Amino acid sequence: MDTEDPARRKRLAGKALTRPANRLVPLRQKVDGPEPEPKRRSPETPGIPKIVTLGVYGSTESDFFAALRAAGVDTFCDLRRRRGVRGSAYAFANRQRLQARLVELGIRYLHLKELAPSPALRRRQKAADRAERTAKRERTGLSDLFVAGYHEECLGSFDSHRFLDQLGPQARVVALFCVERVPAACHRSLVAERLHQDLGVEIVHLIVE
Repeated sequence: MDTEDPARRKRLAGKALTRPANRLVPLRQKVDGPEPEPKRRSPETPGIPKIVTLGVYGSTESDFFAALRAAGVDTFCDLRRRRGVRGSAYAFANRQRLQARLVELGIRYLHLKELAPSPALRRRQKAADRAERTAKRERTGLSDLFVAGYHEECLGSFDSHRFLDQLGPQARVVALFCVERVPAACHRSLVAERLHQDLGVEIVHLIVE
């Protein structure tokens, strides 16, 4: 069993992160256009869980799972299409090992493949990274073409309330997971932003230091 002292748990606590200036606005502010700020709902409101996000790059196995425990995550949503990560250092995030460890921690696992970008969208972002001479693991934002395509392909038919129904009433703290360390460099931030817009919930991005 892993053990951590309280000071270490505190260091792993999540912190809200804003997008780069050339991308979408911070989650706590209004989103493009004159629409009014959505009515806030407390994470303690029945049926409205707290939403956190996290990636895996830059973290160790022990720190990754410690961050989940420190945040009180009870439901883990995997937003990847191919549930594997290259490199032995991140083997713990591969599907079978990840699910086995989450079971040990009492955390429910859900694979939401419908929220994973298509291969075509991934190629679109890869081309943008190449044009910027930026490695995937060093990316700090998503290209405009990727964002537009993701909104059309994945969020066009996305229903936030149906998503909550899918989670069920037992979900109190829900993690949206993909691999990128920086939230703004990953499609999980787009899903989180949509949930914020529709439900008014606060989004906390966990950064494992």
